Amino acid sequence: MKIQSYRDLRVYQAAMDAAMDIFQLSKSFPAEGKYSLTDQMRRSSRSVCANIGEAWRKRRYRAAFIAKIGDSEAEACETQIWLEFALRCEYLEEEKVKDLTEKYDHILSQLVIMINDADNWVIKKSAEYKQEVKEGK
Repeated sequence: MKIQSYRDLRVYQAAMDAAMDIFQLSKSFPAEGKYSLTDQMRRSSRSVCANIGEAWRKRRYRAAFIAKIGDSEAEACETQIWLEFALRCEYLEEEKVKDLTEKYDHILSQLVIMINDADNWVIKKSAEYKQEVKEGK
């Protein structure tokens, strides 16, 4: 299958599914956690997806692509930290946190692979385009 959009990326799909799981689970958080932990956890989990999409659009520039995937990696790690807080505050059960943490470990490993293989993801300029630039067209 040819990847035509960030939506086709398995890592994006996994991140979206995990973010939606967090959204659903966080609906049951008590009021005292609603405006701090809930918002932070939802924001960071959504940001994983958003940064993958932004990285996809920045594939023309290797450094920008890597930076956005790196941002996504940082947000995934932050989400894992918020999950640990939710566990310690007894807002989530240990099994659910373990499941989501493992999902984010898998997402993180996919993001690291994308960074390490950035040259495979960056849009390469065609020889014809390079010739046109050289000729000033």
